[in-house]
Amino acid sequence: MPPCYLDHNATTPLRPESAEAVSHALKQWGNPSSVHSHGRAARRIVEDARRQVAGLAGADPATVVFTSGGTEANNLALRGCGRTRILVSAVEHPSVLEAADNIEIIPVDADGVVDLDALQGMLRDGEGAVVSVMLANNETGVIQPVTRAAAIAHEAGALFHCDAVQGAGKLPLDFGALGVDMLTLSAHKVGGPKGTGALIVADHVQLTPIMRGGGQERGRRNGTENVLGIAGFGAAAELAASAVASAVASAGSLAALRDMLEERVLAEIPGARIVAGQADRLPNT
Repeated sequence: MPPCYLDHNATTPLRPESAEAVSHALKQWGNPSSVHSHGRAARRIVEDARRQVAGLAGADPATVVFTSGGTEANNLALRGCGRTRILVSAVEHPSVLEAADNIEIIPVDADGVVDLDALQGMLRDGEGAVVSVMLANNETGVIQPVTRAAAIAHEAGALFHCDAVQGAGKLPLDFGALGVDMLTLSAHKVGGPKGTGALIVADHVQLTPIMRGGGQERGRRNGTENVLGIAGFGAAAELAASAVASAVASAGSLAALRDMLEERVLAEIPGARIVAGQADRLPNT
């Protein structure tokens, strides 16, 4: 019997369409910064993918900055936004929790939901601060009140970053409606290749690159673009965006299966408990 893969929060299988896009990009070997025909062909691949990724995030293509993955995007957001105070929830990914030495931790409740009152108290003087709260947790599936947290941050004069890596493809994304200033995505969580990600950056954010180099990505992320990974990311993002409505429609039945499994575990295993069982969660987690 073939193994049953149930670890999509860690990574997703590569979509055939993404693999095909990578294969096509292999033939366009030019440097996308070059002005000759080979470079322009590679540049078209990058810009087409930028539009596709923007579509997944509900954002303007000009706001998309390609990176080497979610970890780099998170670090770029928190270290490159020019804010001296960094406040992050206690349940963030290590790439957020360990992005700097001066991290301030926002507490969460028993289910792992960020404490908005505590956040408000920590931001009485929000000038010079950036807040980071993930959209959905990769281990518990807890969906955070990002829009409300972002509003609190903005009222205090702080910037707001959201790591949406785990929510992309499972929840509808609208960069403007979320009210965030920066948003992280990763290709391999939506059926794309590993080693490629993106940071969506609002126009008003003055982002400084954390690596010195050749001024790629409009001076926001230096280094020759990974055309192959970006091509695969674009194809996967387009498919994920088109499938979100279906994912939302089937969320109820998937959550019902999850709940049935959890009830069986609780009944059969003494002392077992469901982490974040009372919180709003991704249906697969």
